[in-house]
Amino acid sequence: MNYLLNLPFVAKMAPDDYVGFTFFVGCMAMMAASAFFFLSMNSFDKKWRTSILVSGLITFIAAVHYWYMRDYWAANMESPTFFRYVDWVLTVPLMCVEFYLILKVAGAKKSLMWKLIFLSVVMLVTGYLGEAVYRDQAQIWGLISGIAYFVIVYEIWLGSAKKLAVEAGGYILKAHKTLCWFVLVGWAIYPIGYMAGTPGWYDGIFGGFSLDVVYNIGDAINKIGFGLVIYSLAVSMSAKKEA
Repeated sequence: MNYLLNLPFVAKMAPDDYVGFTFFVGCMAMMAASAFFFLSMNSFDKKWRTSILVSGLITFIAAVHYWYMRDYWAANMESPTFFRYVDWVLTVPLMCVEFYLILKVAGAKKSLMWKLIFLSVVMLVTGYLGEAVYRDQAQIWGLISGIAYFVIVYEIWLGSAKKLAVEAGGYILKAHKTLCWFVLVGWAIYPIGYMAGTPGWYDGIFGGFSLDVVYNIGDAINKIGFGLVIYSLAVSMSAKKEA
């Protein structure tokens, strides 16, 4: 019993440990976002509740993983690659689901959703294999991961998802464009981080450069930002319906 009482419940953090600080802040920010999304669900009709629920699940899953990653960092002072990819393989496909949910009003089919989910899983699994398992072949796995990412980008910017958004128009098109920018710009930190953490021809550019702080800030912005775009769309569409 005395042994349990002496266990540290809060890991000691150095004042200049910016990685640990961003892990903690990211966890709290996404936990707060989850509470906000879950509590606001009843403010909308059934059509938008699923979208808000998914937004809350994305930030909640990330908050739990960030709690563990903060402790892992404090104990080992190394990047929690495994936990990070477990988080991504759960949350990134859910972010892709959001495209399908907002485009359902324009006739989006489930095949679009499963296509985006499949591509996101390929992107993440091959990224993990290159960064953590087969590091000597990091460039090959990174290439496969990059191809999957760019197919997603093409699909939402120029493919069938874009066509559906244009057909829907109005608030749907505006929200779709904003989410597309999150994928194109916000998700760009992930391939950069991959190159920073693996050997290759890019060593002279990213070699030895730790991007944990950028990962943490970018993750929070991407996940919370996605949810806020969906929330804003739900508010706008509900107001339009009432008017």
